[in-house]
Amino acid sequence: MIDRLEPSSDGAVRRVMIVDPDSRLRAEIGAACRQDGFDVVEAGTGQEALTRAGESRPTAILLEVSLPDMTGFDVCRELRRLGDEVPIILISARAEEIDVVVGLEIGADDYVTKPIRMRELTARIAANLRRARQDVQETQRARLEFKDLVIDLNERRVVRQGDEIALTHTEFELLSLLAAHAGKALSRERILQHIWGQGHQGDIETRVIDVHVRNLRRKIEPEPSRPFYVLAVPGIGYRFTNARSD
Repeated sequence: MIDRLEPSSDGAVRRVMIVDPDSRLRAEIGAACRQDGFDVVEAGTGQEALTRAGESRPTAILLEVSLPDMTGFDVCRELRRLGDEVPIILISARAEEIDVVVGLEIGADDYVTKPIRMRELTARIAANLRRARQDVQETQRARLEFKDLVIDLNERRVVRQGDEIALTHTEFELLSLLAAHAGKALSRERILQHIWGQGHQGDIETRVIDVHVRNLRRKIEPEPSRPFYVLAVPGIGYRFTNARSD
């Protein structure tokens, strides 16, 4: 029986849990993480990952989709159900869009395909940790209002028509970036650089952005199939409405 998880403390130690049945790969990723100053915890199965997450309180989790006892999707879903908001980066040899969509829709923050480029992976871990801990400093833009949508950057809250909307860390960062540049088209490269700290790396990253946009629309748009707030700009990226509230 797993107790409900409490939110992780924001201490100085950056602890990454690597969940993969391949011990050699765990060791390789672990060495790269330690070199970048991360503390490392390992797990080879889904159940071990759930147990160790409660014991070690990692600040980020690298989670293989294919595990011997359950899928990484199941582990991610269970962690979110237990209330753990730790950044989760899924790892898989599968790059099909359906896998990316499923992973991000159940609460993962990022999706990395094998073979793994270690420098890129550690950079993405750092970017996810930075976003998870980030305090908004620009108090002059602490509150953005658009029609019936209110975005409080300091409290990291989003409210539409009086109802608070629960967003993941990545969804909030995406929304606040687009809203802060309302009326301007932002390229996918700029979005990647701002949120993940990297430039465009290929089709998989493009799909990650598109899936996060799709999830965001489902939560904030009155009619997700006919978006009002987050608009696609063909060949470029996305633009947020510039319709401010009266």
